[in-house]
Amino acid sequence: MMKIGVVGLGIMGTGVAQTLAQAGLPVVAIDIDEERLESCSKEIENNLRFRALFGNGQQFEDADTVMGRIAFSTDRMMLADTQFVIENVTEDWEIKKELYGGLDSICPEECIFMVNTSCISITQIAGLTQRADRVIGTHFMNPVPAKKTVEVIRGFHTSENCVLSVEMLMDRMGKDIIVVKDYPGFVSNRISHLFMNEAAFVVQDQVAEPSEIDDIFKKCYGHAMGPLETADLIGLDTVVHSLKVLYESYQDSKFRCCPLLQKMVHAGLLGRKSGRGFYNYV
Repeated sequence: MMKIGVVGLGIMGTGVAQTLAQAGLPVVAIDIDEERLESCSKEIENNLRFRALFGNGQQFEDADTVMGRIAFSTDRMMLADTQFVIENVTEDWEIKKELYGGLDSICPEECIFMVNTSCISITQIAGLTQRADRVIGTHFMNPVPAKKTVEVIRGFHTSENCVLSVEMLMDRMGKDIIVVKDYPGFVSNRISHLFMNEAAFVVQDQVAEPSEIDDIFKKCYGHAMGPLETADLIGLDTVVHSLKVLYESYQDSKFRCCPLLQKMVHAGLLGRKSGRGFYNYV
């Protein structure tokens, strides 16, 4: 049976691990932080139990069965017999550079590396490995278990077999895919971060309150969430870092980070994960 590695158990990695286990696949969930492993395990278990309680009569596997498919560890060597590795670590080039050198030496030659990144070039990451044809971007949306479509990014060397293999895995996970080409930010974040950044500028310029900005997008354009609600969900630190990657990649002033966003991050106002961002969550 396929075994899938999930590396990095933040918000996205936790959602990916849960979705894989729900699909009946054995998962090796890796993080360097023991506390993060414990937190991830509790979060997935709670999600599964809430799903059973509020599933509108749907029949689900019990939480213990699903949890039994996930092995939590800090030991990367547990990835030595995986067919896919889905990487979800911080959007930091130096961290990714160190990680992929290690993964390349640990994982089987045929293992496909699926990069769950917001903005960093898949071709650039593939260059850190000896398997550039088996490196592909898989940009999951948050929350992963609920979002049905994944933006898949074909790097310069990504093979057709790699794309087809990932498509089959995504189908097993209950996901549709949209395949795009590789430029930093791809489609979703290259556009959405402009929305979030400009919305922050509108707040900074005191044109409107965050709730008014988000209501315009929801009530006038029919978006499920406004740009500032989305930024809070993603994490303002992640948004700021992604904007920096986009600015460095394109050298285009349109990606210049709003000073208010940077100030909020310095103040620890990161959005939902810190309890306060453009909105209060406590």
